[in-house]
Amino acid sequence: MRFQTPLIPARLIRRYKRFLADARLEDGREITAHCANPGSMMGLADEGIKIWLEPNDDPKKKLKFGWRLVDHENGHFTGVDTSVPNRALKTALEAHEIAGLGDYETVRPEVKYGENSRIDFLLQGGGPDTYVEVKSVTLCRQAGLSEFPDSVTKRGAKHLAELSVMVAAGHRAVMLYLVQRTDCTEMALAGDIDAAYAKAFVDARKAGVEAICFDTKITPEGVWIGKPLPIRPAP
Repeated sequence: MRFQTPLIPARLIRRYKRFLADARLEDGREITAHCANPGSMMGLADEGIKIWLEPNDDPKKKLKFGWRLVDHENGHFTGVDTSVPNRALKTALEAHEIAGLGDYETVRPEVKYGENSRIDFLLQGGGPDTYVEVKSVTLCRQAGLSEFPDSVTKRGAKHLAELSVMVAAGHRAVMLYLVQRTDCTEMALAGDIDAAYAKAFVDARKAGVEAICFDTKITPEGVWIGKPLPIRPAP
């Protein structure tokens, strides 16, 4: 998935109110960008870090920049826009490029199911209906290890429970974690941050929900689905 508009570099001044970030462009201008990430962004929102912004000229948008990447300035990037995984995954699913999920005729995004929820993708026409929930993983507290979640997510636990219900109804359900970091080789659950989510994950796996993880290739040009990564057993 390529970014629609070429990204421009900047330095982060601060992130606040979850969805806003002030940044300084290379020409010295200070701007406010939209931050499409409801999580804590632990380790990704320090003052002065290099970031990449996507400008826009959409008259309907109040903010003319969107924060897309953190540049670790060591050859690695982290994608901070939580909408990117679904967009990148939709392209890969439609091209039948995801191992284990490539034999379906239709890919339907944002389908209502459960209790006032929407599944990220409903795959049909290749066996049982398959419900795929997607989570963006950006936390890294130990070299090479990505973790989810980076803050308490009751909504995430609810999604796991609803996937279990789909399995009980005879469908296939998949929890897909997309690591939006280029410096990690495996993933684990951050049970110290959200013990309830870790328990919900274990319960869902016992109920038959599948769990898979992929890394990403990230550059200022775009984000692409990479190779499968192992998920450490929940503690």
